[in-house]
Amino acid sequence: MGDDPLVIGGHALRSRFLFGTGRFPSPAVLQQALEASGSEVITFAVRRVNLDSVEDDSVLQHFDEKSIHYLPNTSGARTAAEAVRIARLARAAGLGDWIKVEISGDPRTLLPDPIETLRATEQLASEGFIVLPYTSDDPILCKRLEEAGASAVMPGGSPIGTGLGLLNPYNLGLIAEQSGVPVIIDAGIGSAKDAAEAMELGADGILANTPVAKAQDPVMMARAFRLAIEAGRLARLAGRIPKKRYASASSDWAGSLFEAAAAGEGVSGGGET
Repeated sequence: MGDDPLVIGGHALRSRFLFGTGRFPSPAVLQQALEASGSEVITFAVRRVNLDSVEDDSVLQHFDEKSIHYLPNTSGARTAAEAVRIARLARAAGLGDWIKVEISGDPRTLLPDPIETLRATEQLASEGFIVLPYTSDDPILCKRLEEAGASAVMPGGSPIGTGLGLLNPYNLGLIAEQSGVPVIIDAGIGSAKDAAEAMELGADGILANTPVAKAQDPVMMARAFRLAIEAGRLARLAGRIPKKRYASASSDWAGSLFEAAAAGEGVSGGGET
């Protein structure tokens, strides 16, 4: 959808699919799935990258020749200070200015810590980073993150890796409606159906990893996500019909053999008086 770019931090992207690189069965499958996805942005945990030799990293070395935006994330950080330190290390290692702030507040649910996420977003934005914070589906918090300088907000559909889909579509719709920056649905998506639904709600993009990497056929699932995201975006732009309580015929009765009956007019009997 080259005529409908996703713009994040001044960068125009043709694809609205942000691609997670973890948990794939092999580097070869990861490369094939990325190609099938059409994605131009890959995300990865900074703690899993060899910052002393990024060009030789076991994952990143496979993307050297591709036109890809790196979106390193701060997975593993528990505080804003830790997340800021990770982001600075990533930039110093040559991984660029994009950073996904990910600060877990609970080791069991991996739900984001809202206060620490807001603090880290504000600090990193002031340092010139293009900040994409992973957050909960709280419309007020998403607005505060935007005001703090986030280049996009990334509310979760449900907890990371659960595949539960969109647990609160109402809130996600509100976030999309009020946001002045792109809204990327991140975490919990289980299938291409969920991605299409999120896009129809008004999301600007999708970030997914586990539902692709752990699918029986990751390459095929990556293509399914690509098509679902495009379809959901087109459906959103096209404008769906309003929901109605009762049936409504798709064909007009005018000109039909039963026009009079449909209009409620009586039909005279055939007997003689």
